[in-house]
Amino acid sequence: MNKIQGGVTAAKGFQAASAAAGIKYKGRTDMALVYTETPAVCAGTFTTNVVKAAPVYWDRDIVTKKNPVHAVVLNSGIANACTGLEGKEINYFMASEIAGQLGVKPEEVLTASTGVIGMQMAKEPLAKGAALLKEALSDTTEAGTKAAEAIMTTDTVSKESAVSFEVDGKVVTLGGMSKGSGMIHPNMATMLSVTTTDAAIDCDLLQKLVKDAVADSFNMISVDRDTSTNDTYLVLANGESGVEIKEGTKAYEDFREALRYVATDLAKQMAADGEGCTRLLEVTVLHCCSKENANMLSKSVITSNLVKTMVFGKDANWGRILCALGYAGVEFDPERVDLTIEAEGEELILVKDGVPTGYSEEKATELLGKDKVTVLCDMKEGEASATAWGCDLTYDYVKINGDYRS
Repeated sequence: MNKIQGGVTAAKGFQAASAAAGIKYKGRTDMALVYTETPAVCAGTFTTNVVKAAPVYWDRDIVTKKNPVHAVVLNSGIANACTGLEGKEINYFMASEIAGQLGVKPEEVLTASTGVIGMQMAKEPLAKGAALLKEALSDTTEAGTKAAEAIMTTDTVSKESAVSFEVDGKVVTLGGMSKGSGMIHPNMATMLSVTTTDAAIDCDLLQKLVKDAVADSFNMISVDRDTSTNDTYLVLANGESGVEIKEGTKAYEDFREALRYVATDLAKQMAADGEGCTRLLEVTVLHCCSKENANMLSKSVITSNLVKTMVFGKDANWGRILCALGYAGVEFDPERVDLTIEAEGEELILVKDGVPTGYSEEKATELLGKDKVTVLCDMKEGEASATAWGCDLTYDYVKINGDYRS
């Protein structure tokens, strides 16, 4: 598997575009389009929040019916959530405008929205944006990057990832984009993410692999303990590489690895760009008695506000980590646990068998101040492990979300 440059336009046959439609703000791009002329099979996962945005209902229906799709249209600024029947009508209008521009059916266009909850979108900007998107469609790397930028809200950087691998001399490519830096919490995917591939694959098999990829990537990140109303993760496969992915083959294993890599890479990029954050926090639970328990323990630590503020303050208050493990709902012996921090190739053991080691506070502060900090929790119970990603919690998070609507 080779990591390559690009995002949603990296795979053969996919184009992308961005447009400044004026949905909520003036002078910035706020609509994006991903398009394949060849019909694609599609798989996806969606928010577990009971309150769901109009695009989630639309996409979930298309994925469930296994409809072939040609496009995904996305907008930022307004989430089209808690907007009632009118919001669903607006969502259909957005899909229909794109369908008209592309010469396809509305049911062949997936939708996604992000932004302020409870605001209605106007039709005029959507119609304007649809025409601009059609005109701007391109298969260049730059077009993919601009599409990733158009769906940003409080994100500070766009997020892309792409990989390729060979099957009998033919190249299979996967490329993805994501947005999300707030309202991100485990047990879904992300806020918005689209991955494209030129592999040929059965819809049910793709759905199986998508769920597998999500489990150890998007479902293992948290920024602020809030699960969005709009969470959407879509994967489109148009088959233009000429390589068919069948279960039980090496190509299947390679595709599975590539999909998991792109999903994990995008998830980590979002965690690192958490609203107001200064560093990425990675928590790995080792030697646990089961994968389920390892997941629960790592998520408990990554979502702890006290742990997150500990990292922000560069204060090795390791009791907060042990405490978070303790309320995760998993039985373990705290007198066997080791806690270690790692950063830039250096490590420091804070706790051995449940008690402090007499570590250097100065060294701990130094490591906790690096751009990426890893916490290792060795439970000494079994062979299972899990990793979760998050970020520190800063003053700026409150500032950003205190006036988000304005």
